[in-house]
Amino acid sequence: MVALDADGRVVRDALLWNDVRSADAAAQMVDELGQEAWVARTGLVPVASFTGTKLRWLRDAEPENAARVAAVALPHDWLSWRLRGYGPADESPLGPDLDALATDASDASGTGYWDPVRREYDPELFELALGRPMRPASMGDDDAVVVPRVVAPDEAMGTLSTDVELPGGAVARSGLVVGAGLGDNAGAALGLGLGPGDVAVSLGTSGTVFGVSDAEVRDPSGTVAGFADGTGSRLPIVTTLNAARVLEVIGGLLGVDHDALGELALQAPAGADGLVLVPYFVGERTPNRPDATASLLGMTPATTDRAHLARAAVEGMLCALADGLAAVQDTGVTVERLLLIGGAARNPAVRAVAAQVFGRDVLVPEPGEYVAAGAAKQAAWALTGALPTWDTATTTVPSDPHPEVLEQYRAAAR
Repeated sequence: MVALDADGRVVRDALLWNDVRSADAAAQMVDELGQEAWVARTGLVPVASFTGTKLRWLRDAEPENAARVAAVALPHDWLSWRLRGYGPADESPLGPDLDALATDASDASGTGYWDPVRREYDPELFELALGRPMRPASMGDDDAVVVPRVVAPDEAMGTLSTDVELPGGAVARSGLVVGAGLGDNAGAALGLGLGPGDVAVSLGTSGTVFGVSDAEVRDPSGTVAGFADGTGSRLPIVTTLNAARVLEVIGGLLGVDHDALGELALQAPAGADGLVLVPYFVGERTPNRPDATASLLGMTPATTDRAHLARAAVEGMLCALADGLAAVQDTGVTVERLLLIGGAARNPAVRAVAAQVFGRDVLVPEPGEYVAAGAAKQAAWALTGALPTWDTATTTVPSDPHPEVLEQYRAAAR
C-alpha cells in the first residue's frame, strides 16, 4: 500500500502484502460485512495481505497519517505515475495530479475494494476500510480519497514525459509508451502463456498456485482469491507466505545451501518416516493463520537426523501448496498441465518430491524471468494491438504418486 498526500508525497513507508499487522483489521472487516458478502462483491475474503485491510490498520493505528491520505496506490501504480512525469511539485515536471494515477485489473483486484466481475470499484467497501469516501465516486468531496483508474490490459497509460536514466547507463527516451503494468503472478501467467487448463505453482520466498479461467471464480471459503489476470480473464490464486524461505531456514540450520539440502532430502524416504514440518515460520496467509508458528512433528531417534529434516522441509513446503492446488480445483478449475516455476523449482529434489506430492506429471519451464516476459507481451500488445505468443520449452517430471505424504501432512497441519 502506497499512501500519498495532497502534494504527491508518500505518507509513510509502504506496507507490504506480507505484513501481517493488519490481520486483526481483516478479521474486523469480515465480521462487519460477513464472509459471503465479501466473496459476492470482490471475489475474496479479506486477510492481512489485501490493501483494504491495511487502510483499516492505518486508520486505527496511525490516525494522523490516515488523515493525510489523499490517494491510495500500489507500487506499480506509483512508479508508472512518476515515470509519466507526475509527483511532488519540486520533483516532477507535471506536479501532483493524483487523478492521473492508473493501475490494471490484476493489481486492482488485490485491493479488496474492486470487483473483478463488474470490473469496477466498490466505494462502500473503500469507505468501510478507511472511514472516508472514495473519489471519483465522491467527486467534489474534499475528504474523498483518489484511487487509480483501471486501464484495459492492451491500453497505454501514457508516455514518458522526460528522458529516464536506467541502470547501466541506458536511457529511456521521452515519449516512450507506458503500458498498463500488471501484478507479478498475472505477469508470470502471461509470460508463460497460460490458458484454461493450465495451473502454475510458483516457489519463490512465498508460494502461489494460480491458473487462468474464462469463468467467474468465487470461493465461499475465501481460500481461493478470484483475481483478474492480465488479459481480461480470471486468475484464481492461492498464496502462501512460506515457500522457498522454508528451505532457507532449514538449510541455514543444517549449514547447507539449497543444492546440498536437496541432496540430503533424497537420502530419506518419501514421507520422511513420519517426520512432518508444518512450515508456518512467518504465520500463514492460506490457511489464514497470521499468528501461527512452524511445528516439527514425528521426531524419533530414527527420524531426527539431517536427511529426514531436509526431506520434511521440502515435503512441508510442497504439501502446503498441494492443498492450494486442491482448493483451486474445488472452484471448478480444470488442471490439464501443472507447471512448476520459481527459484526453488530448479532443485532436482524439489522437482522429484513435487511429482510425488502432486501425484501427476510436473512440467518445469526453462529458467526465465516470466513476469518480465509477461510485461514484454503486454507492451507489444499496447503498441501493436495484437498480443504476441511464443512457445516455452519445458522438462517433464513423470508422475510418482505418494498420497500418504500429503495425508500425513494434512493430519499434522490440523
